[in-house]
Amino acid sequence: MGVATDNILAANGSMELIRLIVLAYLGHGESTLILEPTFGEWEVACQIAGVAIFRQWAKATENFAPRVEETAALIKRHQPKAVFICNPNNPTGQYLSREEVEMVLNACANSLLVLDEAYVAFVDESWSSVDLVSRNNVVIVRSMTKDYTLAGLRLGYAIGSREIVGSLRRVCPRWNVNVMAQKAGIIMLEDADYLKQCKQKIRQAKQFLIDELCRLGFTLMPSKANFFLVKVGDAKAFRSALLRHGILVRDCTSFGLPEYVRVSPRTPPENEKLIEALKNIQNSGQGLSKSQLV
Repeated sequence: MGVATDNILAANGSMELIRLIVLAYLGHGESTLILEPTFGEWEVACQIAGVAIFRQWAKATENFAPRVEETAALIKRHQPKAVFICNPNNPTGQYLSREEVEMVLNACANSLLVLDEAYVAFVDESWSSVDLVSRNNVVIVRSMTKDYTLAGLRLGYAIGSREIVGSLRRVCPRWNVNVMAQKAGIIMLEDADYLKQCKQKIRQAKQFLIDELCRLGFTLMPSKANFFLVKVGDAKAFRSALLRHGILVRDCTSFGLPEYVRVSPRTPPENEKLIEALKNIQNSGQGLSKSQLV
């Protein structure tokens, strides 16, 4: 990363880091701003700590793109102790540019900006946010478990100033990263070509799904990440219909998006199986109305 070891804290996945950030920096009665819809663990961590939550909801009519000028105004008005931004966002796949993040950061004179970059390795033409930690009010959260398909092993890391990382270390349990995850992480870092090869395959698989789903009449949200949202009408019923074909998609009701599912590309045979299953569902109905299919 080009930073000193004092600027990095390894953790038991990015979820542990979010809990540590809340524990170290936020207390009962303080507030945070969350850009919604997004990964729910930040909200859970804040609720446990008794932290008040302000929300800024993106609009489907704007492809769930954050309105950063409004974000900056909200920060200046409410003066939250922390601001949480998932970039690229889960589940929308929206990705803020450096200029947009800096606009938000410039409003954070009295706020800690948390950038959750768990999926940034999957973004084409991504930009490096590492130098922003020199501002001393930015902490970056990343996940190796998604980059290297190690989800069950749990491995992530935070990048921040020496002061911020030091504060996180003081509340971090000892031996929080198990030895298997440490060993696997080292092995993965030694394979420099792995991510590059995976990104190319994922890009091709994602485009295949986009093309085929559009042909079937589905409405898709643009995404810079490896996943994307599909509007299906009734996400719960749609997910259940696909489960009968042995296929699992993410019902986004828990994100506050009951009309959408999140789809991620897999291997070519699995992607083709998804498309064939959807054709069968459309032809048979399987208890779903037309509005629940397109």
